Amino acid sequence: MPMTQLTGLARTTDPRTALRRFLVLDAVVTAANGLAYAAGSGPLGRLLGVDAGLLLGLGLSLVLYAAGVGFLGARRQPPAPGVRVVVEVNAAWAVLSLLALLLWLSPTAAGAVWIPLQALVVAGFAALQYAALRADTAPRAADVRA
Repeated sequence: MPMTQLTGLARTTDPRTALRRFLVLDAVVTAANGLAYAAGSGPLGRLLGVDAGLLLGLGLSLVLYAAGVGFLGARRQPPAPGVRVVVEVNAAWAVLSLLALLLWLSPTAAGAVWIPLQALVVAGFAALQYAALRADTAPRAADVRA
């Protein structure tokens, strides 16, 4: 993703600020999703056609994960190795969601729409975070001349 598109999405020209914003937004969305899965595992399970126990476990895991992502996003300079872990976990979540849909789950129509939709959102976070991390760690023109 070109830097101009990235900065437009984050409404900043500073890649580090963009990265922090994408991490915090990811944390907020993930926490909301996790809380919904955990608190409403029974009704949501029936709506989506997914086992309530699975949703409860996923929900609690997502809340913990969101706390870690939020911690990274709150740092003045998120450490690159931590951000890479977030990118990789998000990418893995997106792929595993689609594999689960195809191989293991028997969702309702709502679940067949929701599962790929949330996988797409998570993959989008991974792509934005990766692009912002690359832009933040790329050598600056002033650094190259020095």
